Amino acid sequence: MSYPFLSDEWIAEARAIRAGHGAQPADGAAVRLNVTITGVPFGEGTVEGYIDTSSGSAELELGQLDEADVSLTTDYATARVLFVDQDQAAAMQALMAGKVIVQGDLMQLMALNATLATDPAAAEIAASIQAITE
Repeated sequence: MSYPFLSDEWIAEARAIRAGHGAQPADGAAVRLNVTITGVPFGEGTVEGYIDTSSGSAELELGQLDEADVSLTTDYATARVLFVDQDQAAAMQALMAGKVIVQGDLMQLMALNATLATDPAAAEIAASIQAITE
């Protein structure tokens, strides 16, 4: 079954997928990243979440961290390309076109991306999440 990206059902299923893989180590990237996605076609129109690897494992959750190293703001369509499709070329184009706004330590964001790109569990999780996304 598939669900609209960032819908309540999608978030619940994505959490279950991540939980099924246990705690993912975040070797080499202790990053606290806030993410704001605008133009969401349901709910309040904005979804806020975070990725926190400062404990040694990757934690993804709704809400915002008080003391993030870096913050990323983008629109719904671009967020899908970044987080579901994981299209690195499109991500770079979106950044250059101003569709992705980064505040804070860009190097931390790049370190997180490099860590996730080489983690086999992250690739499995990404494939499972792609499969449940409309």
